[in-house]
Amino acid sequence: MSTLHKIALTFIKSIGPVTAKNLLAYCGSAENVFSASRKQLLQIPGIGEKTVEAILGTNALTRAEEELKFVEKHGIDVLFFSDDNYPKRLKNCFDSPILLYFKGIANLNHPRILSIVGTRNATEYGRNLCKQLIEVLAPYNVLVVSGLAYGIDVSAHKECIANEVATVGILGHGLDRLYPQLHKTVSQKMVLNGGLLTEFPTLTNPDRQNFPQRNRIIAGIADATIVVEASLKGGALITAEIANSYNKDVYAFPGRTNDLFSEGCNFLIKTNRAGLINNANDLIYYLGWDDEIKEKKKQAQTALQINLTSNEQKVVDALKNGQLAIDELAIELNIQQSKLAIIILTLEMQGIIVSLPGKVYKLA
Repeated sequence: MSTLHKIALTFIKSIGPVTAKNLLAYCGSAENVFSASRKQLLQIPGIGEKTVEAILGTNALTRAEEELKFVEKHGIDVLFFSDDNYPKRLKNCFDSPILLYFKGIANLNHPRILSIVGTRNATEYGRNLCKQLIEVLAPYNVLVVSGLAYGIDVSAHKECIANEVATVGILGHGLDRLYPQLHKTVSQKMVLNGGLLTEFPTLTNPDRQNFPQRNRIIAGIADATIVVEASLKGGALITAEIANSYNKDVYAFPGRTNDLFSEGCNFLIKTNRAGLINNANDLIYYLGWDDEIKEKKKQAQTALQINLTSNEQKVVDALKNGQLAIDELAIELNIQQSKLAIIILTLEMQGIIVSLPGKVYKLA
C-alpha cells in the first residue's frame, strides 16, 4: 500500500479507526478503498450511504499529499496498522488508530513498556515518587510512555532523560506544533532518547477533546499503567479506566486520605481498578521482573563455579542436596573444619553460598 493512500484514509470525514479497519478487511488495501465503486462499498457490512458518500466525495488524497510532504521533510515515520513497526500491543486494542506519526528513535515494540500518568498539579510527593520510580527502573531496560503534559507526565519524562531511560510522549495534536510550549526543550531531548508519537496530522490544535482520545494510546501501547498521583477527575483516571478495558495491568501509589491529588489513586485501589504499590520494587515484583534478575544471578554463579578449586566444588556439590552444618560438611567431605572454614568463607565472599544460624550453610 502506498503511504499516500494510507494517510488519505485518515482524512475521510466520519470514518474512525473501527470503520477504517472494516474497510481494509474487505477491500484489501487503502488504494482499493479509494478505487472501489459505490456498489462494492455498499456491499461491505456496516457501510451505509453516508459513509459511501464520504469516501466517493472526499478530497482526502489532496490533503494527504500535503501531509506526506511534511513527514518526508521532517523525517517523521508513518506507522500504518498493517505495518510490522506499528506498536503490536496497541494493535490488539479494538479502537487503536489506523495510523500513527512518530518522530524519534525508540522501539515502539520494546520488550518492556510502562505508561506513567498523573495529575497536572503534581506535588513534591508525586515528583519524588516519579524520581524514585525511574531510578529503580533504569537497570531494567524499560521504555516509559506518558503524555508530556504538566505535572506528573513531564516529571516522568525528565527523570527518564536524567537516568538515560528511553521515553516517548503521546501528543494530542500534530507534530507541527507542541503543547505546552514550555516543554519544547524536554521534547527535543526526548526525540534523541525516545520520541514523540501522535495519531493527529498537522494543523491539529491541542483541543480539549483530543486528550482523552490520545489517552487510549498511552494505555494501549504499554504492558502496564502506573498512576503516580491523581485527583478523582482528570486524564489519569480516564487512562486507567481505558487500560482496564483493554485488560491491561494498572497500579497506583496510595496517598493520605485527605490529599486531593491522592483521591484518584486511593479510589482506584479501593475499587480494585489498580494494584497497590508502595515503591518500584513492588511493581517489579508484580511484573515478574525480579525472577529474571534472580535467573541471571544464578547463571552468573554457575559461571563462577567453573573457576572453583576442587575442594570448593565439593562444597557446592554437597549443598546442592540441601543445607548442611559445617560439621556435617567436614564429615561428608573428609576435610578438616579449620580448612573447611576458609573454603566456606571464600564461597560466601563470591556470593555462591550463604550462612544460616548455627553455622549452617546453603547455596545462594
